[in-house]
Amino acid sequence: MNQNYLSRIVDKTLEAKLGYMGAVLIEGPKWCGKSWTAAQKAASTLYMQDPDKRSSYMGFADTAPSVLLEGDTPRLIDEWQTAHVLWDAVRHAVDMRGKPGQFILTGSALPADDSVMHTGTGRIARIRMRPMTLFESLESNGAVSLRSLFDGADAKGASSLKLGDIALALARGGWPASVRDKENALSYAQDYVEAVVNQDVSSVDGVERNPERVQSLMRSLARNVSTPASMRTVMDDMASDDSTISEKTVASYLNALRRIFVIEDLPAWGPAMRSKTVLRTSPKRHFTDPSIASVFLNASPRGLLNDFNTFGLLFESLCIRDLRVYAQASNGKVFHYRDRSDLEADAIVHLQDGRWGAIEVKMGSSGIEKGIESLKRVRDAVNTEKMMEPSFLMVLTAGEYAYRRDDGVYIVPIGCLRD
Repeated sequence: MNQNYLSRIVDKTLEAKLGYMGAVLIEGPKWCGKSWTAAQKAASTLYMQDPDKRSSYMGFADTAPSVLLEGDTPRLIDEWQTAHVLWDAVRHAVDMRGKPGQFILTGSALPADDSVMHTGTGRIARIRMRPMTLFESLESNGAVSLRSLFDGADAKGASSLKLGDIALALARGGWPASVRDKENALSYAQDYVEAVVNQDVSSVDGVERNPERVQSLMRSLARNVSTPASMRTVMDDMASDDSTISEKTVASYLNALRRIFVIEDLPAWGPAMRSKTVLRTSPKRHFTDPSIASVFLNASPRGLLNDFNTFGLLFESLCIRDLRVYAQASNGKVFHYRDRSDLEADAIVHLQDGRWGAIEVKMGSSGIEKGIESLKRVRDAVNTEKMMEPSFLMVLTAGEYAYRRDDGVYIVPIGCLRD
C-alpha cells in the first residue's frame, strides 16, 4: 500500500467483497478518493478518462470491449460509466471466469437505468464511498466505536478538537486533497462546487442545465440543510432568484445532483409504533459533504464561530456524513425520526440484523438534557414488542468528554467517534 495513503474505512469492505464477488463497484462523488482507494488493491488499471488514451479506449468499447478487460486481476476500471457497455462486459467476464476478485469499478455518476442490460446482481457488489470522516482524516481519535455501542460497551475518551477545529473541518470538507493540503484547504470545496455547477450537472446525462439555476437550487438547499424542507419550500426560496422555474425543472435538477452524488438526503425512519402516531416521511436535506453548503452560505471557519445557528445546522450535517460511513461498516443505514407532534431524533442507526440506536446532535452542552429527553420519548414511542429495544441512546456533541451517564445514555464528542 502507498505510504502516503490515508486508510479509509471502506478498505476492509472492499477487500472482503473481492474475496467472494467477481467484481466490486465503488461509487460516490468526485474527489472523495475512490480511485486511490481502488488502486491500493488493483493489480492493473484502466483509467477511462486518460486524455491521451480516451479516444482509443472508446473505440475498443464500441467494437471489442473485452480487450479493455485484459490485465492482471483485480483490474481497476476507473470511471467505468464513461462507456456504459463496460458494465455488461464485466458482468459477462465474471460469468465466464467463475472466480472472485476479477474487477474493481469506480464511478462518479449513476448511469441511466436503460443504459445497461443487466443489474449485475450476484456478480458485481456495490460500495458507497463518501468524503473522509474525521476519524479518517485523523482528527477524531476514535476512542468510541459505534460498532461497540451496539454491544453495550462503555464510552470513555476525550476529544482534542475545539470549536475552531470543527468549524475548519466542516468548511474544508472531507475531500482528501483538502485534508492533505492545509495551505489551500478551503479552496477545494469552492472548486468542487464550480465544477458541479458549470459542468458535472449537465454532463451526467447530456442535458444542458442553466448554471445560474443550479446555483440558485444549491443555495436554497444549503439554506435548508439539516431540515425536512419540502419541494415547495425549496421552490419558494428560489423564487427571489428565478420566479419562473417549474416544479418539473427543479425535480430534474435535483435528480441530476443525486446522480452525481452531490446531494444525499436523509430518509425518514418508519418503525412499529405503540400508538397510532403519524410519522412524518419527508427526508432531511443534506449534501454529501457539509463543505458544499458552507460554500453557498459563505460560511468561513471564523464566520461560523459568530453564527451558531448556521454552525449548528452544518455541524449536524457533518455528523450525519460521518455516521453514514461508520454505520455502513457495520451493515447499517442512517435515518431520521420525526412524528406529527414534532418529536424527533436527528439520526437512527439501523443495522441489518434489526438492532438500532437513536442519536441527537447537540453542538453545545446546553442542549444535552433536552436531547436526552427527546431520545427517551422516541424510545418509549417505539413498539418494542415488534422491534428490538434500542441498543443505545446517544447525544453526539462538539464537546470534550465521552462517557455513559447513570441512566445509560451515551454522551460522545464527534472527535472521539469512529466506525
